[in-house]
Amino acid sequence: VQRYGADRIAVIMGTSTSGILETEQAYRRRDPQTGALPRSYTARYRYTHNMFSLGHFVRACTGVRGPATVISTACSSSAKVFATAARMIQTGLCDAAIVGGVDSLCDTTLYGFASLQLLSSQPCRPCDEDRDGLSLGEAAGYALLESSARVGRKGAVALLGYGESTDGYHMSHPHPEGAGAIRAIRQSLDRAGLQPGDIDYINLHGTATPANDAVEDRAVSAIFGTGPACSSTKGWTGHTLGAAGITEAVIAALCLKDGFVPGTLNCLRRDPTLCSRILCDNEQRPVTRVLSNIFGFGGNNCSLVLGVL
Repeated sequence: VQRYGADRIAVIMGTSTSGILETEQAYRRRDPQTGALPRSYTARYRYTHNMFSLGHFVRACTGVRGPATVISTACSSSAKVFATAARMIQTGLCDAAIVGGVDSLCDTTLYGFASLQLLSSQPCRPCDEDRDGLSLGEAAGYALLESSARVGRKGAVALLGYGESTDGYHMSHPHPEGAGAIRAIRQSLDRAGLQPGDIDYINLHGTATPANDAVEDRAVSAIFGTGPACSSTKGWTGHTLGAAGITEAVIAALCLKDGFVPGTLNCLRRDPTLCSRILCDNEQRPVTRVLSNIFGFGGNNCSLVLGVL
Protein backbone atom coordinates (compact mmCIF):
# COMPACT_ATOMS: atom_id res chain seq x y z
CA VAL A 1 0.00 0.00 0.00
CA GLN A 2 2.88 2.36 0.75
CA ARG A 3 4.47 1.58 -2.61
CA TYR A 4 1.43 1.85 -4.87
CA GLY A 5 -1.55 3.19 -2.94
CA ALA A 6 -4.57 1.15 -1.84
CA ASP A 7 -6.50 1.88 -5.07
CA ARG A 8 -3.78 0.28 -7.22
CA ILE A 9 -3.77 -3.14 -5.54
CA ALA A 10 -6.19 -5.80 -6.81
CA VAL A 11 -7.62 -8.77 -4.95
CA ILE A 12 -8.05 -11.92 -7.06
CA MET A 13 -9.24 -14.97 -5.10
CA GLY A 14 -10.25 -18.51 -6.03
CA THR A 15 -12.67 -20.91 -4.35
CA SER A 16 -14.96 -23.74 -5.36
CA THR A 17 -17.33 -23.83 -2.38
CA SER A 18 -17.07 -20.42 -0.68
CA GLY A 19 -19.17 -20.66 2.50
CA ILE A 20 -21.57 -23.41 1.45
CA LEU A 21 -21.34 -25.04 4.89
CA GLU A 22 -23.22 -22.04 6.36
CA THR A 23 -26.02 -22.62 3.83
CA GLU A 24 -26.16 -26.34 4.57
CA GLN A 25 -26.56 -25.60 8.27
CA ALA A 26 -29.14 -22.87 7.60
CA TYR A 27 -31.34 -25.27 5.61
CA ARG A 28 -31.43 -27.59 8.61
CA ARG A 29 -32.81 -24.69 10.66
CA ARG A 30 -35.60 -23.64 8.28
CA ASP A 31 -38.94 -22.62 9.77
CA PRO A 32 -41.03 -25.84 9.78
CA GLN A 33 -44.20 -23.96 8.75
CA THR A 34 -42.96 -21.51 6.12
CA GLY A 35 -39.64 -23.04 5.09
CA ALA A 36 -37.99 -19.64 5.59
CA LEU A 37 -34.29 -19.62 6.24
CA PRO A 38 -33.18 -18.19 9.58
CA ARG A 39 -32.69 -14.44 9.69
CA SER A 40 -29.23 -14.92 11.22
CA TYR A 41 -28.22 -16.54 7.91
CA THR A 42 -29.99 -14.36 5.35
CA ALA A 43 -28.68 -11.17 6.96
CA ARG A 44 -25.12 -12.42 6.57
CA TYR A 45 -25.37 -14.17 3.18
CA ARG A 46 -22.97 -11.71 1.52
CA TYR A 47 -20.32 -12.71 4.05
CA THR A 48 -20.81 -16.49 3.81
CA HIS A 49 -22.14 -18.39 0.79
CA ASN A 50 -21.94 -15.46 -1.62
CA MET A 51 -19.04 -16.21 -3.97
CA PHE A 52 -17.54 -12.76 -3.44
CA SER A 53 -17.46 -13.18 0.35
CA LEU A 54 -13.82 -14.30 0.17
CA GLY A 55 -12.79 -11.29 -1.90
CA HIS A 56 -14.71 -8.97 0.42
CA PHE A 57 -13.01 -10.49 3.46
CA VAL A 58 -9.50 -10.04 2.05
CA ARG A 59 -10.23 -6.45 1.00
CA ALA A 60 -11.63 -5.64 4.45
CA CYS A 61 -8.63 -7.19 6.21
CA THR A 62 -5.99 -5.51 4.06
CA GLY A 63 -7.67 -2.19 3.31
CA VAL A 64 -6.86 -2.35 -0.41
CA ARG A 65 -9.40 -0.83 -2.82
CA GLY A 66 -8.31 -1.88 -6.31
CA PRO A 67 -10.20 -4.21 -8.69
CA ALA A 68 -11.50 -7.35 -6.99
CA THR A 69 -12.98 -10.60 -8.21
CA VAL A 70 -13.38 -14.21 -7.14
CA ILE A 71 -12.87 -17.05 -9.63
CA SER A 72 -14.71 -20.36 -9.30
CA THR A 73 -13.61 -22.92 -11.88
CA ALA A 74 -13.50 -26.01 -9.67
CA CYS A 75 -9.99 -27.23 -8.85
CA SER A 76 -8.22 -24.71 -11.11
CA SER A 77 -9.74 -21.70 -9.33
CA SER A 78 -6.72 -20.50 -7.36
CA ALA A 79 -4.28 -21.22 -10.17
CA LYS A 80 -6.23 -19.07 -12.62
CA VAL A 81 -5.97 -16.14 -10.20
CA PHE A 82 -2.32 -15.79 -11.23
CA ALA A 83 -3.26 -15.54 -14.90
CA THR A 84 -6.03 -13.00 -14.25
CA ALA A 85 -3.79 -10.89 -12.01
CA ALA A 86 -0.94 -10.97 -14.52
CA ARG A 87 -3.26 -9.67 -17.26
CA MET A 88 -4.59 -6.92 -14.99
CA ILE A 89 -1.07 -5.76 -14.16
CA GLN A 90 -0.01 -5.97 -17.80
CA THR A 91 -2.96 -3.87 -18.99
CA GLY A 92 -2.42 -1.24 -16.29
CA LEU A 93 -5.58 -1.89 -14.25
CA CYS A 94 -3.43 -2.30 -11.14
CA ASP A 95 0.20 -2.29 -10.06
CA ALA A 96 0.04 -5.31 -7.77
CA ALA A 97 -2.42 -8.04 -6.81
CA ILE A 98 -3.07 -10.12 -3.76
CA VAL A 99 -3.84 -13.57 -5.19
CA GLY A 100 -4.90 -16.69 -3.39
CA GLY A 101 -7.60 -19.16 -2.61
CA VAL A 102 -9.51 -20.87 0.14
CA ASP A 103 -11.64 -24.00 0.31
CA SER A 104 -13.09 -25.53 3.44
CA LEU A 105 -14.87 -28.84 3.71
CA CYS A 106 -18.64 -29.11 3.62
CA ASP A 107 -21.26 -31.83 3.13
CA THR A 108 -21.73 -30.95 -0.53
CA THR A 109 -18.07 -31.71 -1.16
CA LEU A 110 -17.88 -34.83 0.99
CA TYR A 111 -21.09 -36.44 -0.26
CA GLY A 112 -20.53 -35.24 -3.80
CA PHE A 113 -17.13 -36.88 -4.19
CA ALA A 114 -18.38 -39.99 -2.40
CA SER A 115 -21.29 -40.30 -4.85
CA LEU A 116 -18.82 -40.07 -7.72
CA GLN A 117 -16.89 -42.95 -6.12
CA LEU A 118 -13.68 -40.90 -6.22
CA LEU A 119 -12.69 -41.09 -2.55
CA SER A 120 -10.12 -43.52 -1.26
CA SER A 121 -10.78 -45.32 2.03
CA GLN A 122 -7.14 -44.71 2.99
CA PRO A 123 -4.59 -41.90 2.49
CA CYS A 124 -4.38 -41.26 -1.26
CA ARG A 125 -1.53 -42.81 -3.29
CA PRO A 126 -0.79 -40.66 -6.33
CA CYS A 127 0.85 -42.51 -9.24
CA ASP A 128 0.85 -45.82 -7.33
CA GLU A 129 -0.26 -48.86 -9.29
CA ASP A 130 -2.88 -49.58 -6.60
CA ARG A 131 -4.23 -46.03 -6.30
CA ASP A 132 -7.97 -46.01 -5.83
CA GLY A 133 -9.06 -42.44 -5.21
CA LEU A 134 -8.34 -39.07 -3.70
CA SER A 135 -8.21 -37.68 -0.17
CA LEU A 136 -10.00 -34.40 0.44
CA GLY A 137 -8.18 -31.58 2.18
CA GLU A 138 -8.82 -27.95 3.02
CA ALA A 139 -6.41 -25.06 2.75
CA ALA A 140 -5.89 -21.35 2.37
CA GLY A 141 -2.98 -19.56 0.73
CA TYR A 142 -1.98 -16.13 -0.55
CA ALA A 143 0.74 -14.48 -2.58
CA LEU A 144 1.58 -10.94 -3.67
CA LEU A 145 2.06 -10.53 -7.41
CA GLU A 146 3.95 -7.45 -8.64
CA SER A 147 5.55 -6.44 -11.91
CA SER A 148 9.15 -7.66 -12.06
CA ALA A 149 9.99 -4.41 -13.86
CA ARG A 150 9.07 -2.57 -10.67
CA VAL A 151 10.40 -4.83 -7.93
CA GLY A 152 12.49 -7.45 -9.75
CA ARG A 153 15.49 -8.54 -7.77
CA LYS A 154 17.98 -11.35 -8.22
CA GLY A 155 16.80 -14.53 -6.54
CA ALA A 156 13.12 -13.53 -6.36
CA VAL A 157 10.46 -16.09 -7.25
CA ALA A 158 8.59 -15.01 -10.39
CA LEU A 159 5.58 -16.08 -12.41
CA LEU A 160 7.21 -16.73 -15.77
CA GLY A 161 4.22 -18.01 -17.70
CA TYR A 162 0.69 -19.36 -17.52
CA GLY A 163 -1.60 -21.38 -19.74
CA GLU A 164 -5.36 -21.92 -19.63
CA SER A 165 -7.69 -24.17 -21.57
CA THR A 166 -11.06 -25.88 -21.37
CA ASP A 167 -11.78 -29.34 -22.74
CA GLY A 168 -15.56 -29.38 -22.73
CA TYR A 169 -15.12 -33.14 -23.12
CA HIS A 170 -17.17 -34.36 -20.15
CA MET A 171 -18.70 -32.90 -16.99
CA SER A 172 -16.17 -34.67 -14.74
CA HIS A 173 -13.85 -36.92 -16.78
CA PRO A 174 -10.78 -35.36 -18.43
CA HIS A 175 -10.11 -35.75 -22.14
CA PRO A 176 -8.66 -39.28 -22.46
CA GLU A 177 -5.56 -38.06 -24.30
CA GLY A 178 -5.13 -34.94 -22.18
CA ALA A 179 -5.78 -32.58 -25.10
CA GLY A 180 -6.73 -29.60 -22.93
CA ALA A 181 -3.92 -30.25 -20.49
CA ILE A 182 -1.43 -30.27 -23.35
CA ARG A 183 -2.73 -26.91 -24.59
CA ALA A 184 -2.43 -25.34 -21.13
CA ILE A 185 1.12 -26.65 -20.63
CA ARG A 186 2.27 -25.50 -24.07
CA GLN A 187 0.75 -22.05 -23.54
CA SER A 188 2.57 -21.67 -20.22
CA LEU A 189 5.90 -22.61 -21.81
CA ASP A 190 5.31 -20.28 -24.76
CA ARG A 191 4.48 -17.33 -22.51
CA ALA A 192 7.58 -18.03 -20.46
CA GLY A 193 9.70 -18.30 -23.63
CA LEU A 194 10.92 -21.71 -22.51
CA GLN A 195 11.43 -25.14 -24.03
CA PRO A 196 10.36 -28.37 -22.29
CA GLY A 197 13.99 -29.09 -21.42
CA ASP A 198 14.16 -25.86 -19.39
CA ILE A 199 11.82 -27.21 -16.69
CA ASP A 200 13.53 -28.79 -13.67
CA TYR A 201 10.49 -30.11 -11.83
CA ILE A 202 6.78 -30.66 -12.52
CA ASN A 203 4.28 -30.51 -9.70
CA LEU A 204 1.58 -32.79 -11.06
CA HIS A 205 -2.12 -32.32 -10.48
CA GLY A 206 -1.88 -35.96 -9.41
CA THR A 207 -5.14 -36.57 -7.56
CA ALA A 208 -4.55 -40.34 -7.18
CA THR A 209 -7.66 -41.33 -9.10
CA PRO A 210 -6.87 -43.98 -11.73
CA ALA A 211 -8.14 -41.87 -14.65
CA ASN A 212 -6.64 -38.50 -13.67
CA ASP A 213 -3.09 -39.72 -13.09
CA ALA A 214 -3.08 -41.74 -16.32
CA VAL A 215 -4.43 -38.88 -18.45
CA GLU A 216 -2.07 -36.31 -16.95
CA ASP A 217 0.84 -38.67 -17.53
CA ARG A 218 -0.06 -38.92 -21.22
CA ALA A 219 -0.13 -35.13 -21.50
CA VAL A 220 3.12 -34.57 -19.59
CA SER A 221 5.08 -37.33 -21.31
CA ALA A 222 3.85 -36.16 -24.74
CA ILE A 223 5.62 -32.83 -24.13
CA PHE A 224 8.48 -33.65 -21.76
CA GLY A 225 9.19 -37.33 -22.31
CA THR A 226 11.07 -38.62 -19.28
CA GLY A 227 13.05 -35.40 -18.77
CA PRO A 228 12.06 -33.44 -15.67
CA ALA A 229 11.33 -35.00 -12.29
CA CYS A 230 7.60 -35.17 -11.53
CA SER A 231 5.66 -35.69 -8.34
CA SER A 232 2.28 -35.09 -6.77
CA THR A 233 2.17 -33.37 -3.38
CA LYS A 234 -1.45 -34.33 -2.71
CA GLY A 235 -0.25 -37.25 -0.62
CA TRP A 236 0.90 -34.57 1.84
CA THR A 237 -2.02 -32.13 1.61
CA GLY A 238 -4.96 -34.03 0.19
CA HIS A 239 -6.82 -32.48 -2.72
CA THR A 240 -7.69 -28.99 -1.52
CA LEU A 241 -9.94 -28.34 -4.53
CA GLY A 242 -10.35 -24.59 -5.11
CA ALA A 243 -7.27 -23.96 -2.96
CA ALA A 244 -5.08 -26.50 -4.78
CA GLY A 245 -3.66 -23.94 -7.22
CA ILE A 246 -2.33 -21.55 -4.58
CA THR A 247 -1.25 -24.40 -2.28
CA GLU A 248 0.89 -25.96 -4.97
CA ALA A 249 2.16 -22.61 -6.23
CA VAL A 250 3.45 -21.96 -2.70
CA ILE A 251 5.03 -25.42 -2.67
CA ALA A 252 6.67 -24.63 -6.04
CA ALA A 253 8.01 -21.35 -4.65
CA LEU A 254 9.49 -23.19 -1.66
CA CYS A 255 11.12 -25.70 -4.02
CA LEU A 256 12.76 -22.82 -5.89
CA LYS A 257 13.91 -21.01 -2.75
CA ASP A 258 15.12 -24.05 -0.82
CA GLY A 259 16.49 -26.24 -3.62
CA PHE A 260 14.07 -29.04 -2.85
CA VAL A 261 12.02 -31.51 -4.91
CA PRO A 262 9.29 -33.31 -2.95
CA GLY A 263 8.65 -36.97 -3.50
CA THR A 264 5.21 -38.51 -4.02
CA LEU A 265 4.08 -39.52 -0.54
CA ASN A 266 2.41 -42.95 -0.32
CA CYS A 267 3.55 -43.96 -3.81
CA LEU A 268 5.13 -47.29 -2.88
CA ARG A 269 5.02 -48.99 -6.28
CA ARG A 270 5.05 -46.66 -9.25
CA ASP A 271 2.43 -47.53 -11.83
CA PRO A 272 4.49 -49.19 -14.59
CA THR A 273 2.10 -47.88 -17.24
CA LEU A 274 3.05 -44.26 -16.45
CA CYS A 275 5.81 -42.86 -18.67
CA SER A 276 6.85 -39.72 -16.77
CA ARG A 277 9.80 -39.72 -14.35
CA ILE A 278 7.84 -39.99 -11.10
CA LEU A 279 9.78 -39.34 -7.89
CA CYS A 280 8.82 -41.34 -4.82
CA ASP A 281 11.46 -39.85 -2.50
CA ASN A 282 12.46 -36.27 -1.69
CA GLU A 283 15.53 -34.81 -3.39
CA GLN A 284 17.67 -31.88 -2.25
CA ARG A 285 19.10 -30.10 -5.31
CA PRO A 286 18.95 -26.73 -7.08
CA VAL A 287 15.68 -25.91 -8.86
CA THR A 288 15.33 -22.90 -11.15
CA ARG A 289 12.05 -23.51 -13.04
CA VAL A 290 8.92 -25.36 -11.95
CA LEU A 291 5.75 -26.22 -13.84
CA SER A 292 2.62 -26.58 -11.68
CA ASN A 293 -0.43 -28.29 -13.21
CA ILE A 294 -3.94 -27.75 -11.87
CA PHE A 295 -6.80 -29.40 -13.75
CA GLY A 296 -10.46 -29.03 -12.76
CA PHE A 297 -13.75 -30.79 -13.44
CA GLY A 298 -15.03 -30.41 -16.96
CA GLY A 299 -11.48 -30.01 -18.27
CA ASN A 300 -10.88 -26.54 -16.84
CA ASN A 301 -7.09 -26.53 -16.99
CA CYS A 302 -4.36 -24.20 -15.82
CA SER A 303 -0.57 -24.54 -15.85
CA LEU A 304 1.84 -22.13 -14.16
CA VAL A 305 5.58 -21.75 -14.73
CA LEU A 306 7.43 -20.33 -11.74
CA GLY A 307 11.13 -19.55 -11.74
CA VAL A 308 13.92 -17.63 -10.06
CA LEU A 309 14.91 -14.25 -11.51
